[in-house]
Amino acid sequence: MDTSPLAQPAIEIRDLSKSFYKLTAVNHISFEVKEGEFFAFLGENGAGKSTTIHMLSGQLTRDSGEIKIFGESIDQHMNEISRSIGIVFQKSVLDRPFTVLENLKSRAALYGIHGEEFKKRVSELSPFLDLDPILRRPLSKLSGGQLRRADIARALLHDPKILILDEPTTGLDPKTRKAIWQIIDHLRKTEKLTVFLTTHYMEETADADHIIILDHGEIAAEGTPHDLKNRFAEDHITFYHAEEKDLRRLGRPFERLSPGVYRMPVSNSKEAARLIADHPDVFQDFEITKGKMDDVFLAITGKPMTEDEK
Repeated sequence: MDTSPLAQPAIEIRDLSKSFYKLTAVNHISFEVKEGEFFAFLGENGAGKSTTIHMLSGQLTRDSGEIKIFGESIDQHMNEISRSIGIVFQKSVLDRPFTVLENLKSRAALYGIHGEEFKKRVSELSPFLDLDPILRRPLSKLSGGQLRRADIARALLHDPKILILDEPTTGLDPKTRKAIWQIIDHLRKTEKLTVFLTTHYMEETADADHIIILDHGEIAAEGTPHDLKNRFAEDHITFYHAEEKDLRRLGRPFERLSPGVYRMPVSNSKEAARLIADHPDVFQDFEITKGKMDDVFLAITGKPMTEDEK
């Protein structure tokens, strides 16, 4: 995967805006997604993530701004560009009355994929998506995870270079979400895809190359997960079997979690290392916990994710 500064941008967004009546859904945002990158849009429901995706895919007109895919404007080259993009929408767009195979055939036909070429592509996708057991089953008989696998197969039939995932695991149980992400990780490695994810699940951004946090249609922060955690989330030292009188010698605030267990915030690992070096006798039984993306989101937006969004 080439995510160096010289890598060709797969997606270029400049000054993108969209309003619905008096509601500004996307407010003059600009960013790039490098070819081969795992890029994540993180934000609450209604932050503007899906609106951006629909403009990017040409399904929604924009009020202002420019969108380019591999250097080509979607205004002049959308037909060609659409062959480079596969999209897994938040809600399945497959036809419920039909089988998975019938849905895939119908989708493939739009790209001129028929006969042996279609069979070959399905056989390529089947092993890691586990399609064989569900190909002849109607969508109404599928579980949530099986339906998601069919959605991903649909998005990949035409061998796109960019896979857009709009809240791909919403409503799925943790076990199924993990299975879906194992599939996506496999695709990134084997298909050399550029992956554009929108999500409100913090843990799904852990391996992203670049994250943008949207808040009310605006870019509130961006960077790698490591950079964002360093900038916006405190690390913590948890002490076990500790005495308050010993912790007071460190000259820092701390809180008692339970008898003998205390937690102390530190700015970063460097500060924690300095404390350990200066007071080795205090650090007998402890662990250092890095700040989490939940902490980052709270620090940036001033609010945690709600239970509905988690």
